[in-house]
Amino acid sequence: MLFPVLTTEGIPMKLNTTIALFLVALLVVPPALAQEAEDPGFQDTDVEKSAQTGFKFLSLSLDPHASAMAGALTAQDVGSSVGMFYNPATMANMEGTVDVAVMQTQFIADINYNAGSIAFRPASGRFGVFGLSVVAVDYGEFQETIYDPNTTYRDLGTFSPTALAVGLGYARALSDRFAIGGNVKYALQDLGTFAVGTTEGGSLTSKDYSKATAAFDFGVLYKTGFESMNFAMSVRNFSPELRYEQESFELPLTFRIGVSMDMIDLTSMDPNMHSFVLAIDAERPRDFAEQLKIGGEYKLMNILALRAGYVFPTDTEGVNLGVGLQHQLNSGFGFAFNYAYTTYDVFDAVHRIGIQLSL
Repeated sequence: MLFPVLTTEGIPMKLNTTIALFLVALLVVPPALAQEAEDPGFQDTDVEKSAQTGFKFLSLSLDPHASAMAGALTAQDVGSSVGMFYNPATMANMEGTVDVAVMQTQFIADINYNAGSIAFRPASGRFGVFGLSVVAVDYGEFQETIYDPNTTYRDLGTFSPTALAVGLGYARALSDRFAIGGNVKYALQDLGTFAVGTTEGGSLTSKDYSKATAAFDFGVLYKTGFESMNFAMSVRNFSPELRYEQESFELPLTFRIGVSMDMIDLTSMDPNMHSFVLAIDAERPRDFAEQLKIGGEYKLMNILALRAGYVFPTDTEGVNLGVGLQHQLNSGFGFAFNYAYTTYDVFDAVHRIGIQLSL
């Protein structure tokens, strides 16, 4: 019996390395991420992974550049916001000294996210790149009531849940192709202080429902050497378990593998006039099914950017669209404005805006 044999004869060495890394990722990462059941008698069945995590604000895509491309920016080095919120290793390739980004997201149910990031590259990157990020969430105002046998319920006024995350990151290029990075962040979610019962004298007893923890992100970025193709992996929101009452939960741990490339490299078009970056991320979250994120960005003269992206499978999220304007002065000062628009089946569309400054 004859068996087919695969060879790499005639394929450039750089491309061989890229193919090898990609195959290793496909073979090694999925088994490593598989979650085994604690019960030894457990049989492998299809299980719906829903509502298994808390602090969900840490998993929302906040950067309008990334969101317009469906969040597929794990393998792109485009600023401090991508480094601090998607893959910390991407900060290592920052060219300037300082990069600052501020972002605002008008999410569903009148939930507002405000975020900012800054990356600092001292001594031309000799000591690596340092980053700082902040996310603040306003969940809006809610009515608090408590059951009272005499009046059925009592109105106790309103409360406003909030969330906050502050992160400190570091990235370093180990070579002209390989970079690593990590973030440590303090995450706090304050649901409020609520009445949970009454004393014998009729006074209310209350309990504070706020939790805080440390979480960690890790990432690697590899420039394959085949044109502009990048390959990257990241782990976000690694943390210990938390507990509110009887049920414990973990943060939204997420594993990602991503690849990106400027497809204009494969054509004879002028790269100073046109670019079209295609990015693909495979994501394995803890609390829902695996997803594939595909995004594209066409840029004209390095000034105007048109972006689109799609995530599948997904329950309600639709298409992602976005636009960006950027300009680089001769002095090295750069400015960019980004906007993203995301549709949902049963909710209003989500709008994201952001401004990026670099020097």
